[in-house]
Amino acid sequence: MLVIKNLSLTLTRDLRLLLDGFNFTLAQDAKVALIGEEGNGKSTLLKCIAEPKTLESYLEIEGEINCPNEIIGYLPQSLSEEILNLGTKEYFDSKIDHELFDYGLFYRMIDEMEFPEDRISADIRICNLSGGEKIKLQLLCEMLKMPTLLLLDEPTNDLDLNSVRWLERFIDGLTIPVMFVSHDEVLLEQCANTIIHFEQLARKTKPFHTVARMSYEEYVANREARIFKQTRMANKEKAEYEAKMERYRQIYQRVHHEQQIVSRQDPSTAKNLKDKMHTVKSMGKRFERQKENMTEKPDFEESIELSFSEKISIPNGKRILDLQIEHLRVGNLNLSKDISLQVFGPEKLCIVGSNGSGKTTLLREILKRLKNNGIALGYMPQDYGELMPNEQNAIDFLARGSSKEEITKARTYLGSMNFTSEEMLHPLSKLSGGQRAKLFFSKMILGKSEVLVLDEPTRNLSPLSGPEIRSALKDFGGCIIAVSHDRKFISEVFDKVYSLDETGLWLQTKSFPE
Repeated sequence: MLVIKNLSLTLTRDLRLLLDGFNFTLAQDAKVALIGEEGNGKSTLLKCIAEPKTLESYLEIEGEINCPNEIIGYLPQSLSEEILNLGTKEYFDSKIDHELFDYGLFYRMIDEMEFPEDRISADIRICNLSGGEKIKLQLLCEMLKMPTLLLLDEPTNDLDLNSVRWLERFIDGLTIPVMFVSHDEVLLEQCANTIIHFEQLARKTKPFHTVARMSYEEYVANREARIFKQTRMANKEKAEYEAKMERYRQIYQRVHHEQQIVSRQDPSTAKNLKDKMHTVKSMGKRFERQKENMTEKPDFEESIELSFSEKISIPNGKRILDLQIEHLRVGNLNLSKDISLQVFGPEKLCIVGSNGSGKTTLLREILKRLKNNGIALGYMPQDYGELMPNEQNAIDFLARGSSKEEITKARTYLGSMNFTSEEMLHPLSKLSGGQRAKLFFSKMILGKSEVLVLDEPTRNLSPLSGPEIRSALKDFGGCIIAVSHDRKFISEVFDKVYSLDETGLWLQTKSFPE
């Protein structure tokens, strides 16, 4: 059994407290979802449980994490360069105890996951696998350990839609406890029966956590209702208090004025006014004591807010893209053929397909064509490092020049995106995936992009920010061409959904199912 007692986590580079006094006992039937904004410690907690020694260089850990006799299966959010350069068979052999190897489980897993056995080969390096194949290989290895506790950090990030649906059924059917981090709201709704919410309040100086043994939908509804009720009560009490204080100030000023004009030759009236002022001051002190007991406005971490310019508008008949590709290739590998795609005006279209079908490759081909049409273009790659120099900081990335005005503008905007002053100066490589996603959205907004090319744009953002992001992109007056497996994102934002396979690109004729 996993028992956590009075756990506190502090980032040593800026002495920021991620978690303070956290206590938790994991129930045997628990499917625990860790949620919260980026950089709040969700992945760090999972790593503290699974691989605490890997954190020693940048994290101070106080408290206890007890999991005696547990066999932990752990799927990290990313793999190191060293592991990525291993052959898939070498990696597999390093993870498996061949004396206890369960062939039945092995073949059942690869069949259910649709992971070809021949991908485990001395001739294939992990870095050459698709994102979804990396996830499947890791999960296969971890499950063959016969774990008694499973920790999953963003397991849906690179899975195709069919694999995500499989993962939901897989997690739901497990008889061992699971703790997972995910941005996928449908996965959270389908699988979680316990929510741990990490927040950073007071400009990220005060960590706060909530443990709720309920479904994700119940937690979100209860949280919103609590915030609404507490805010309304606080506003009402504040209005009543201010009305009382205004009345008090009027009485005080009147009595004070009367005291000043009363003749010293009328001691009886002066004494009465002095007694009256004493009563008025007592009333003021009573009001101040009442203020201390008033309901406070709830302090909570707000979701990301995106706001594209309302001036962005593309005429319906304007041709954005006319794409014809006879063969879609990566090196000598044919991925698809006879691709034809025309995009006009403010269309919003999403491309889906299985892992390795070439969605990102196709998006890059689209990007090449769009760069020459004179339209302001915004691009968010799946691999942020593609366009983010590691040595830059967030201000450098957003500022369009080195002038004081541009730097101030970048700082102001970063502040509105909940970046602290310290985080604005961190190297981009040290920022969380969600923070870097925010930077790409910010760059698109500040650059007044008219066409957005997005490769899995919601994959690293808090699920609580999902509704805000979807609303902003739905209302965006320009064109969006995206790749995604986020079902809520697809169903709420896009007019058209195309499916890519080895035979071509096909428009789906029915509404996209969640």
